[in-house]
Amino acid sequence: MKQPIKRSELRITLGKCYYKFKRYLQWCFSGERWAKTYNNEVLSEKVFEHQTPLLRKLKNVDMWMQYNKVENLKIATQKINKIVINPGETFSFWRLIGKPSKRNGYRTGMVLSYGQIIEGIGGGLCQLSNLIYWMTLHTPLTIKERYRHTYDVFPDANRVLPFGSGATCSYNYIDLQICNETDQSYQLIVYLTDDYLVGEWRSETEPCHSYEVYEKDHWITHEYWGGYVRHNIIHRKVYNLQGELIDDEYVTENHAIMMYQPYLESGY
Repeated sequence: MKQPIKRSELRITLGKCYYKFKRYLQWCFSGERWAKTYNNEVLSEKVFEHQTPLLRKLKNVDMWMQYNKVENLKIATQKINKIVINPGETFSFWRLIGKPSKRNGYRTGMVLSYGQIIEGIGGGLCQLSNLIYWMTLHTPLTIKERYRHTYDVFPDANRVLPFGSGATCSYNYIDLQICNETDQSYQLIVYLTDDYLVGEWRSETEPCHSYEVYEKDHWITHEYWGGYVRHNIIHRKVYNLQGELIDDEYVTENHAIMMYQPYLESGY
């Protein structure tokens, strides 16, 4: 993996403007059928459900950022809760949520920027995109666009999901897009309890398959420029209604620069 390039603030700003404009053009002129229909009636069949804790004690992260994150998640979940993706439609995370700004009620929270923890309006919404991505891997829906985290900032303490099984987000050019290439409609349910961010994918009919997402391979390399890079490959097993394994699919691979000193076992 190449050494990270330190770009000037001007270069970063111009780059963001270019990619944001490019995203607006996609939303307006790509010809995509964007998901925009909400159904207050919950679809009958639960396809997959997952929840993540709202508050975590992270090193060098003040808890007020965590509390503000919860408020940001309350606003964002209301924008996409009960959205329906009909056959042939595409879900765009940012197209539905909109810009996370003070004017829209968002607060300052934790944002990861080039491996560093900084303050930013709308911080913490990656928890929502992470949840949606992980749940989608357990459905027949197609991940059309997803961005991995370039930096591995926190060690694996209390990690329950495979490394690299999330989706980072930044308005509006780093998006999460999910396409429904099936013949059934799917509905996304997201809400907060006192302690958790909860999500469900639901459909009109009982699922024909179940999925097991797992880390097939994992390794750490010491790069020529001095840093450590973490790599892994994510697969998923597909089972039929009888519980028989019918496929083992490649999902994605991740490469992230480690921002903490790794513990390297023999063989790495």
